Amino acid sequence: MQLKQYIYLMRLHKPIGIFLLLWPTLWAVWLAAHGHPSMRVVIIFVLGVIIMRSAGCVVNDLADRHIDKHVARTRERPLTAGKIAVREAILLFFILMLMALGLVLFLNPLSIFLALVGAIFASIYPFLKRLTHLPQVGLGIAFAWGVPMAFAAQNNVVTSADWQVFLAAAVWPIMYDTLYAMVDREDDIKIGVKSTAILFEKFDRVVVGLLQIFLIFLWWNIGALFHLSWHYFIALLGAALLFVYQQWLIRERDPAKCFQAFLNNHWVGMIIFIGILTS
Repeated sequence: MQLKQYIYLMRLHKPIGIFLLLWPTLWAVWLAAHGHPSMRVVIIFVLGVIIMRSAGCVVNDLADRHIDKHVARTRERPLTAGKIAVREAILLFFILMLMALGLVLFLNPLSIFLALVGAIFASIYPFLKRLTHLPQVGLGIAFAWGVPMAFAAQNNVVTSADWQVFLAAAVWPIMYDTLYAMVDREDDIKIGVKSTAILFEKFDRVVVGLLQIFLIFLWWNIGALFHLSWHYFIALLGAALLFVYQQWLIRERDPAKCFQAFLNNHWVGMIIFIGILTS
């Protein structure tokens, strides 16, 4: 059934990417509204996350359709396996982008401008792995771009404190996507795809650990800047413990365990959101 292949192409059957994109957006929505966001804004951003993540998966598979056939984990993706034509995928991508544009038109001009900038980041990210060993930085910017949009939508301005939330939201994907890249490192080396996992080599665990420590510092500072309650800092302790668990999982760099550590970041994002929600 073709609809099933479109679902696979958009990765709607694997919602982890939606959650990893959604949590930072919800952090910003609640922080911007001091705990009382407009339901209209919440709905727009939740739908926007689902649509943009789907569009990102489509353009990623378009960019990687010749590479994916050489990676065991990705060779059965619909485009690579020939179950969806390239022209169908391109059409689907433009439909999704038009849907996203329709959503942001309900927001203010600053939010619309930021959405257009974010669309550029989302479109160029899949091609970065051919140019640099730091494609995860591009992913971080793309995944965190909902943060300034959320502050702009609520307050029609993005302050320096708001950009610190963006920084935390951008560093987080660099960390967890390095874990993800550790899963495919051997295949990526063979086919010439670049990643932070390849760049960091034997220091990958150390760099991931440093990024985790930096994230705890950033989140702590955000709690102070936005005058969050002790509930948030208890949640932050929970996030720190999950980071320790992730380090334990990747101690031998087993691909399955690295993937498990990557997935565990869903709970990190959720805990941080619960801390903000209850503050």
